[in-house]
Amino acid sequence: MSAIPPRVSASASTIDEGDSGTLFTDAQSGLARSAVLLSLGNIASRILGLVREMVISRTFALAEVSAFTVASQVPTLLYDFLIGGMLSAALVPVLSDYAERGRKEFSQLVSLLLTIFALLLALLTVALYVLAPQATDLMTTFEKTDPALLLVTTRLIRQITPAIWLFSMAGLLTAVLYSLRRFTWPALATALYNLGIVVAAPVLAPRIGITSLVVGILLGAASQFLVIGWDLRRIGLTLRATIQWRHPALKRIFYLYLPIAAGLAVALFQVGLDRRLASGTEEKSIAWMRFATTLQQLPLGLISVAISLAALPRLSQYFASGDDLAYRQTLGRGLRMVLLLILPATVLLGLLGEPIARLIFGSSKLTPYDMAQVVASLQIYLIGMIFAAIDFPLNYAFYARHNTLLPALVGVGSVLCYIVVAFALLPSLSYLGLVWADTAKQASHAITMLILLYWQIGRLGANVGKGLVQMGIAATFMAVVILALLFFMGGGHLGGGWPENQWSSVLQLAVMGGGGMVAYLATLHAFQLPEIMLIRSYLRTRLGM
Repeated sequence: MSAIPPRVSASASTIDEGDSGTLFTDAQSGLARSAVLLSLGNIASRILGLVREMVISRTFALAEVSAFTVASQVPTLLYDFLIGGMLSAALVPVLSDYAERGRKEFSQLVSLLLTIFALLLALLTVALYVLAPQATDLMTTFEKTDPALLLVTTRLIRQITPAIWLFSMAGLLTAVLYSLRRFTWPALATALYNLGIVVAAPVLAPRIGITSLVVGILLGAASQFLVIGWDLRRIGLTLRATIQWRHPALKRIFYLYLPIAAGLAVALFQVGLDRRLASGTEEKSIAWMRFATTLQQLPLGLISVAISLAALPRLSQYFASGDDLAYRQTLGRGLRMVLLLILPATVLLGLLGEPIARLIFGSSKLTPYDMAQVVASLQIYLIGMIFAAIDFPLNYAFYARHNTLLPALVGVGSVLCYIVVAFALLPSLSYLGLVWADTAKQASHAITMLILLYWQIGRLGANVGKGLVQMGIAATFMAVVILALLFFMGGGHLGGGWPENQWSSVLQLAVMGGGGMVAYLATLHAFQLPEIMLIRSYLRTRLGM
């Protein structure tokens, strides 16, 4: 693990000891720095995530992967419902407020939250273990494709239940650290989850089969919880078990989270419906969708999620202080950063998705037909990825304003959009109809959120519209360069003349991807895009040029 940068570690040793002091000791550190810290941890996590998927695709039959995907989705869905939505919508804004009040009040709130969640999550874990068969029936229709997968899924759900407690408690501790602008160790800890599977699966798969993935998840979740807990302990807060149901912060968290909980309930219904419908199309379809989702989630995690999480505490503080200009400028810069990075990622995955998928998932377990289905899913998911990328900062902008009702209502509407499109396209497009439905959901949500945000705060700062036009032109030129390279190096037709192996995939990515990125950056440099000029200035300073 890399050492913590001095600015971050300073917060552990310079916390005000007074009751009315502040826990924030480095208010001058910028959004870009926080985003970089999160991105560095996410890079490690995503790289290990790709290795994890490579291990899975090369080790297990795709039908087993489908069963495992459904089983692992259960703790993920519960985490998203209990902690994931609450973290950004309620926990970080409220904890950020109490962090400004001083050590004593902040420590009391953290102790209270840890006690309550530890007890409630333990009860939930036991309940899920008992109700695992019912969860399997609710999430799948494997009886239509492979009835044996029903028993496998139920067994895996029961084995994975302890991860609910570990994931959720780690998420709560992460919210505490985010409220203190401590991003490094929480970001690095996410890599440990993937590392658990990477280590456990190859070693244990010959002995216990698909259960080795469960062992990997439990190892990763436990390691994640311990590392984040260690970083929290370094702050020196006085924590003790306590329950105080009338604490005012609980009421604030409850009312902020209530609309999100309602929206998440609908969203979780959509995820469950997606899995249920997909499991009835073909036994491998969930695995195909899993691998395609992995590829499009990579840039989302590295770019949009990192930037949005880094901006959230600052947006909350600017809103609380009534500094509308700083609020709009911060949000505008965040959106520009997201667009600057997500557009070239979309072009690369869209035009070079086949060699990328072949490089990562190519193995004896995936036939050429399987690979074609993964790429077909990816092409559709990428449309939704662009909308999802800008949707993260838009949602967090509302959370920072303590407005969780509108995002929740928009979420309900987007799920209704998914349901309509899914049932309309499923008979004719099979599982690809579900992929189109997910894309429609992402697009409807992002567009609606953008309209509502403009209605609430007006125009954003940082010239987002102008930047989008310039980045769009650069991305278009990038696509033209990649297509030209594909044509001329492919013997006069796109993609031809290249053998289907991993070394060929590496060469295509290096030549076409590298050429495309040079075209993208050169175009933005010609536009004198501020972000590119800032990077150029930074590199010149560092390199002494």
